[in-house]
Amino acid sequence: MKSETITLYKLMVLHMLNKVNFPLSNAQMSEFFLGKDYTNYFTFQQVINELIEASLINVETIRHTSRYEITKEGEEALQFFGNKLSDGITEDIEEFLKENKFKMRNETGIMADYYKSTNMDYIVHCQVREGKQTLFELNVSVPSEEQAEMMCNRWAKNSQEIYSFVMKSLL
Repeated sequence: MKSETITLYKLMVLHMLNKVNFPLSNAQMSEFFLGKDYTNYFTFQQVINELIEASLINVETIRHTSRYEITKEGEEALQFFGNKLSDGITEDIEEFLKENKFKMRNETGIMADYYKSTNMDYIVHCQVREGKQTLFELNVSVPSEEQAEMMCNRWAKNSQEIYSFVMKSLL
């Protein structure tokens, strides 16, 4: 594949990440690239990996989900080379973000993960974030990995209800 095309895809990813104030997942960005037939999955993954290696984006992986944010270096690169993106491409990106922003923010703002503690139990770490700010955080100790996994899976469905209960109880 031509290096100009790969560079264009990199600029598209940087533009997309620069337009939101929260991380985007691999699935969310690939939905745009594949849905609009810009490229295939393997080329998209190559672009993401090259951006990470160049420190233009950061990645955080939580329970099989990679979330990406633009770095200061990525913002600078976009300032210098962003004019190479056509109006049509930037319109496609901005339309996609406008149509999906609420859904994408909810998907990446609610997180749960677990790890084994020194006591040999499991700590389930649940969060609700808005952008880079943590709104609510909960750590629970459970005796088995199965319970930790179950709690992580249920957090996404029940986080709003749990948050409301805690706020109501405390206030």
